[in-house]
Amino acid sequence: MANITAAMVKDLRERTGLGMMDCKKALSEADGDIEKAIDDLRKASGMKAAKKASRVAADGIVATKVAADGNYGVILEVNSETDFVARDENFLAFANDAVEAAFAHKEADVPAILASGLEDQREKLVQKIGENINIRRVGRLQFADANEGIVESYVHSNNRIAVLISLRGGDEALAKDIAMHIAAVNPMVVRAEDVPEETLAKESEIYSAQARESGKPEEIIEKMISGRLKKFVAEISLLEQQFVKDPETTISDLLKAAGADVVDFVRFEVGEGIEKEEVDFAAEVAAQVAGSN
Repeated sequence: MANITAAMVKDLRERTGLGMMDCKKALSEADGDIEKAIDDLRKASGMKAAKKASRVAADGIVATKVAADGNYGVILEVNSETDFVARDENFLAFANDAVEAAFAHKEADVPAILASGLEDQREKLVQKIGENINIRRVGRLQFADANEGIVESYVHSNNRIAVLISLRGGDEALAKDIAMHIAAVNPMVVRAEDVPEETLAKESEIYSAQARESGKPEEIIEKMISGRLKKFVAEISLLEQQFVKDPETTISDLLKAAGADVVDFVRFEVGEGIEKEEVDFAAEVAAQVAGSN
């Protein structure tokens, strides 16, 4: 049986909005697995999707570079341990060099980029600043020919969210607008048919458990599940989302009016998907004092 800590309960409460005892019980039954606890709570209580984990193990910035002819671009995330270092001019210079190296080598493999001469620079920077610094990930989009389509990017003003997008048809302004929308709304896929089967199966299982709690006839339950799945897919599919700058228009309508189509996109947000260990400094000091006696 996993040890259920107060920090785990706090994290689950923040992500679900449910009471402390409900969260502690769910974590115990899930043997400390917070994602399983969330799924179980959704099945049992009809709770909507939980917030994404907000604790991150890395700070830093995201950055992009697009070719002048618009047929190629790169996006990358460079991490530091603190926001303070993420604003340091030496760190920013390293991040800029990393973008340039990824762009020049048309490379999306981090070790290969570091091997191009950046690893020595990274190690010296770590020694100078005193924090761990890494290139976490790199993405790239490219058309074989400049006339085939447009690659454009958008970086949010705080350099914590960036998007790279490839578009057939349309123009740079349209590509930039849709990239900005992606940064704000964070769709999972371009089209509804791109949603992974395992994602649909997981949501279907949850909606099924919720619907059967209603006690309604099976044919009604099936319609409820189908309706909820359709809504879920629409919410995470770029083409079906309402455009942030004009909620009366969907992204699909926007593209259709311009005779354009989204081929692909890459969205990076600093630290997403990495949990940061929370340190109880009072407990740590107390332990050190106790150990010294």
